[in-house]
Order: sequence, then C-alpha cells, then structure tokens
Amino acid sequence: MTLYDDAVLVLKEYGDQPELRDLYLAHLDAHPDGMYKPCQAGHLTSSALVVDPVSGRVLLTLHKKLGMWLQMGGHCEAGDETVEAAALREAAEESGISGLTLLPGGPVRLDRHPIPAPCHWHLDVQYAALAPAGAVEQISEESLDLRWFAYEEVAGVADTSVVRLLESTLARL
Repeated sequence: MTLYDDAVLVLKEYGDQPELRDLYLAHLDAHPDGMYKPCQAGHLTSSALVVDPVSGRVLLTLHKKLGMWLQMGGHCEAGDETVEAAALREAAEESGISGLTLLPGGPVRLDRHPIPAPCHWHLDVQYAALAPAGAVEQISEESLDLRWFAYEEVAGVADTSVVRLLESTLARL
C-alpha cells in the first residue's frame, strides 16, 4: 500500500468533519501527487499534538517561519509508509521526545489552511501523541522554542486550530 492509498483509506474511515473529509478526498482524486510538497494546488500534511495527560499539559513549538505556537507537524516524506507514521515522525523530530505513541482511533481532526505561494493549501491530518512519563523535550532547528502549556493556557497563546485540536483530543482522552 502506498502513502497515497493509506491517506485515502484513513480519510474514508474518518467519521467527523464530513465536508472537509470529502474535500480532502476530492483533492487527492484530482491530484495523485497531492501527498507531497511539490503539488502546488495543495498537499496533505500530518501533525500531532503532544500531550501529557498525567500533568494536564501540551507541548507546543514556536514555528520558525510563522512565529506562532503550533502542534508538531509537517510535510509527508517519501519514506513515510502511512499518514500516522508521518505524524509520529514529525512529532518525535520536532519535540526531541522518544517513545511517543499516538492516541488510538486515528486522526483527531482535519484542518485546511492557506499557505504562501507557490502552493496554496495545507490539508492537515491531525493526531494526538501521548508523551511518556518523564519526557524531556529537545528543541529542533525547525523551532524557535518549545514549551509545555497547561490545557487552560493554550487558548491564550495559540490560534483557533490548535485550540480545536486540543478540545478534540481531550474529548477522546
């Protein structure tokens, strides 16, 4: 199974946000290259909100290019076998935390957001990653900063998409 095939299967099984899910599926149908950054019409990305449910906190990255507090995530790569694996890889790379596990049940949310030309859209498939006990983060070169925030602090530092991702994650926990 290719990454493209996995993405189609994951999206078909995703039960929430039907209009957005169908838009993602239509995009992939129209753009067989829609899994990767070179697709200028837009491409799927994969991300994960790193949560520590025991301490009631989330780890956010201060994105180097955007200057915003966001979940870990980014572009799918040729070596990614699944969208889930891409999310886990991105979360581990950007957080520096080994031993992350994804919250069972597939994606937590979908989020479509505009990006600067030459591409126009990121079609983000969002997961939640559980941090192991005693996890210690390590900043990557993709971030300006990494910081743990209590659940109730997230709305004060992050945009609506991160807040919605946290809400959906907490509902699933």
